[in-house]
Amino acid sequence: MDTADAFAPSIPNRPNPKRRDLALRISVPFAVIAVVVLIWGLYVKLSGVPPYILPGPIAVANAFAADWGTLAPALWVTTKITVMSLILALVGGVGFAIFLVQSRWIEIAFYPLAVILQVTPIVAISPLILIYAPSTQVALLICAFLVAFFPILSNMVQGLKSVDHNLINLFELYGATRWQTLLYLKLPAAQPYFMTGLRIGGGLALIAAVVAEFAAGSAGAGSGLAFRLLEAQYRLNIPRLFAALLMLSLLGVAIFAVTSFISWLSLHRWHESSLEREN
Repeated sequence: MDTADAFAPSIPNRPNPKRRDLALRISVPFAVIAVVVLIWGLYVKLSGVPPYILPGPIAVANAFAADWGTLAPALWVTTKITVMSLILALVGGVGFAIFLVQSRWIEIAFYPLAVILQVTPIVAISPLILIYAPSTQVALLICAFLVAFFPILSNMVQGLKSVDHNLINLFELYGATRWQTLLYLKLPAAQPYFMTGLRIGGGLALIAAVVAEFAAGSAGAGSGLAFRLLEAQYRLNIPRLFAALLMLSLLGVAIFAVTSFISWLSLHRWHESSLEREN
């Protein structure tokens, strides 16, 4: 070993900024949730509030474990309706948006119909859907689809109309057809708007599925978490009610995480919203 190497100062390994940022993003929310749960448990224990009014975290955890056989199938039903309605809303929203931007007169004629469906409360039209739908599950699917459809449609229309006109002129200069312009220019440019609609639509689809089931009042083996909430309320089984609410919250978080990850995969290499700043 050289003398210079022996006396050279050792450079400490600096932590990777990306890993440190990821660790903070994960640890800080969990720490806040842990503090909230701790305060909740202490309040229930010190105040002596009865469990049929406000159960503690331990009672909710026990109900979560004891009623898993009842709540898990209901969770699957709600998840299935939410995912299916979101997929239908994606296909319908993107397809209808492409149809609308083909002509200004088409947009003027048909876009107000989508607005009417959006501003009409789903609770108000759900009885009609329940009457005309062939089954309760189909009615729930239609209700969730209608709520998730418009955010995807409006974001997609805005994205398709926000393409740089100079690029459109360039495509026309090189003789590109309308479908080539749509496929290679407008759809890629509208991708950030589509991803925003996807994240919004995912949360709204879950909300609509729960609200529609409340309105339907469906029961039995094919019922979702909304019915289990009502059942727990009627029986004053508040720990089970909190456990079902926890399941719904976790499902919503999972949907948001998946849609956000899909958005990141699509945009992180090129779009400014996902690129890291260099200064």
